[in-house]
Amino acid sequence: MAMMGGVELCPAETNQASAGGEAPLTKIPIGPTVKYGVIGLGARGREVLKDLALLPNAPVTAICDNYAPSLRRAGNSDAPKAERFDDYQQLLASKEVQAVVIATPTPVHREMALAALKAGKHVYCEAPLANSIEDAKAIAAAARDAIKVIFQPGLQERSHPQRRFLLPFIRAGAIGETVMARAQSHRNNSWVSASSNPEHEKALNWRLRQQTSTGLMGEAGIHQIDAVSWFLKARPAAITGFGSLLRWKDGRDVDDTVQGIFEYPDGIRLIYDATLCNSFDKDYEMYYGTQSAVMVRDAKAWLFKEVGAEQLGWEVYARKDVFYTETGIALVANATKQAAIGTAATEGNATPFTPLYYALEAFTANVGKLDQTVNNIVAMFGDDAQSMKDGLKDFKPDAPAANWRDGLDATVLAIAANDAVVGRKKIIVEKELFDL
Repeated sequence: MAMMGGVELCPAETNQASAGGEAPLTKIPIGPTVKYGVIGLGARGREVLKDLALLPNAPVTAICDNYAPSLRRAGNSDAPKAERFDDYQQLLASKEVQAVVIATPTPVHREMALAALKAGKHVYCEAPLANSIEDAKAIAAAARDAIKVIFQPGLQERSHPQRRFLLPFIRAGAIGETVMARAQSHRNNSWVSASSNPEHEKALNWRLRQQTSTGLMGEAGIHQIDAVSWFLKARPAAITGFGSLLRWKDGRDVDDTVQGIFEYPDGIRLIYDATLCNSFDKDYEMYYGTQSAVMVRDAKAWLFKEVGAEQLGWEVYARKDVFYTETGIALVANATKQAAIGTAATEGNATPFTPLYYALEAFTANVGKLDQTVNNIVAMFGDDAQSMKDGLKDFKPDAPAANWRDGLDATVLAIAANDAVVGRKKIIVEKELFDL
């Protein structure tokens, strides 16, 4: 990395929202217990089970997978007390389940999300919402209309304390006038999942087929592309895509190396690339401004100031990290608390949990608050539709999380970016694509 002089960016520990309402709690209070059902017990589903186990108020009461070995393995190791189902409709019929996590392949999200919402369950659905804009809109419309439940797409970075801190920092102009952004995801991984059962192996590798996959742009890049759009508070008007199948020529028709140029308003562009052929430099995002640049990597961020840039004051006291011959100013979540612990602590990770953990923590808190509100309305006014509509019109979740609109926007961009890559062309992102 060739970097300019920089500082690590750190939010002070607080329970107050920012003036703009975009940076809420860095520590979410423990709320009511929410009983979970998890649908899909592959690698992602097992990650969900492990992070839910860390939450004191999120017991898993039911799990589901239509592949018996996966159901048995998850039940024996990760959720031994959960009831087991091989049909998600049976899980949705369980009165013991308040909220479901859908961790299945993208193409089947629609049928499961719609069924879960219809059953009155709160829904956490992995991103992208779907592999077609039509299906994504169907999910978003159902989530919008289901006022008695929380719907949260798996845009986990929107719940991360570090990201929530950086949002107002960048939007407020701390880096000067934003001029461009860059992001990447580099892996040395075939993306192939193996199984002794040939039919199951084919099902596991749905990401390798254009018919079912949104490619590297959608299945991997969606989180970084969404983060940039979120930070810039804008949607790109056009996307130019490039793709190649360079290494993993094993019968797949999904590219293993892709690039995209996302054209945002005012001439700002995001340059994004992803590959499965080389892991050098892994994942990060860069935001470039006229006064400085910010690098976001994992759960940390650094500020790199331009020579002669105006002094902000606080950076004099911030921790400095050396990047080869340059120095970065550290931007770390919960910096005040970490500084009180000592220098060794500030050099560690101030946000020790996974992004998925923070997203599930926020989902659990918001579900608990909404259920309490609904119960209060029923107790006072009954459960008729008008009373519920009136009682919930001003309801706002406390914990930071993506909503159905964020999920739809991110999915539309991911699908458009993948279409640009597959077609090796420039796509105009029409505003109508985001309409319901």
